[in-house]
Amino acid sequence: MTATPAVRPGRTILGISAVLLPFTSEGEVDWRSFATRRADTVSAGLLPAVNMDTGYVQLLDPATRAQVLERAAGAAGPAGFVAGAFVADEAGAPFVLDSYLDDVDAVAGAGGTPVIFPSYGLNALDDAAWVAAQEAIGRHVDRFIGFELGPMFVPYGRIYSLDAYEGLLGVGSCVGAKHSSLSRAAEWDRLAVRDRVRPDFHVFTGNDLAIDMVCYGSDYLLGLSAFAPAAFAERDRRWADGDRSFHELNDLLQYLGAFAFRAPVPAYRHDAALFLQLRGRIASDATPPGAPRRDESDRAVLADIARQLDELQ
Repeated sequence: MTATPAVRPGRTILGISAVLLPFTSEGEVDWRSFATRRADTVSAGLLPAVNMDTGYVQLLDPATRAQVLERAAGAAGPAGFVAGAFVADEAGAPFVLDSYLDDVDAVAGAGGTPVIFPSYGLNALDDAAWVAAQEAIGRHVDRFIGFELGPMFVPYGRIYSLDAYEGLLGVGSCVGAKHSSLSRAAEWDRLAVRDRVRPDFHVFTGNDLAIDMVCYGSDYLLGLSAFAPAAFAERDRRWADGDRSFHELNDLLQYLGAFAFRAPVPAYRHDAALFLQLRGRIASDATPPGAPRRDESDRAVLADIARQLDELQ
C-alpha cells in the first residue's frame, strides 16, 4: 500500500467539467439551456466535457449524441473540449474495437479529445486485453483520455488493477485517465505510479466525494463541477495563488458533493438540475426517462448551499 502523498501547494490545476444535458418539462433536450451550460463552463476557464455520465450519454439515442457533439464543437473555446466515445452494448457482448474507433473518429473529427467511455464488452476484458485495447485505440488517434468508472455509477463499471493502469501509461497518445472509484487510496496509488513512470500523465480525479485530491497532484474531470463551474475555477485559482480561503470554498463544494452523490449515485444528475434551476441557470429540473430522481426535499438543502456559495465567491 502506497503512503499518503505529500500535498502540492501552488500548482496549476487542469480542470475539465462535465456539462449537464438539461431537459424540458415536455421531455425534450433543452438545447438553449445546454448552450448556456457550455458557455458558462468555457467562460470559467474549464474545459467542457460532453456525452459523459453527467450528460446522460447512456440514455441518449445516436442522433442526439451526435447533435450534442456537433453543438459542443461549434461553441468550444480555444482550449477545445472533450467528449465520451461511447459504445452501447449489453451484458455478455464482446468488445468490438471498430465500434469504439468509429466514435473516437467522430469526436476527434469534431476537434475534441475522446474519452474512452466504458462498456460491457470493454470492461469484460482481463487486464492484458484491456491494455491491448487501449494500445489499439492509441495507434488510431493521436490523443485520448482513458476512463475507469466504478460500478456505483453504471452496472458495467470496473476499476482495473494497478498493473493494468501502469500499462495504460505506456500508451503514448493517452494523455491522462479519469479515475472514478470514489476511493482516495486507489487514486493515491495511481498518482504514485504516474510520478514514477510518466510524470506528464494527468490523473483526472472523478472522486466527487474527495475533490481535494487536486491538492495531492490530481487534476479533475468531475460531474460535481457541472453544478458550479465558476466556483470550481475560483477554487482552483485560490490554490494556485496560495490563498488559504481555498479550503473554505472547497469545503462547501465538498458538502455539495457529499449530498448530491449519496446513494443512489446516478441521481446526482437530478440534484444538478435542481441546483442549476434554483440558481436560474436552466429552466427545468426535468430528467430523461430511465434517470433516477431525488425527493423534492433536496431542493431546500440545495438552495441553502447555493446561498452560501454566493457569499463565498
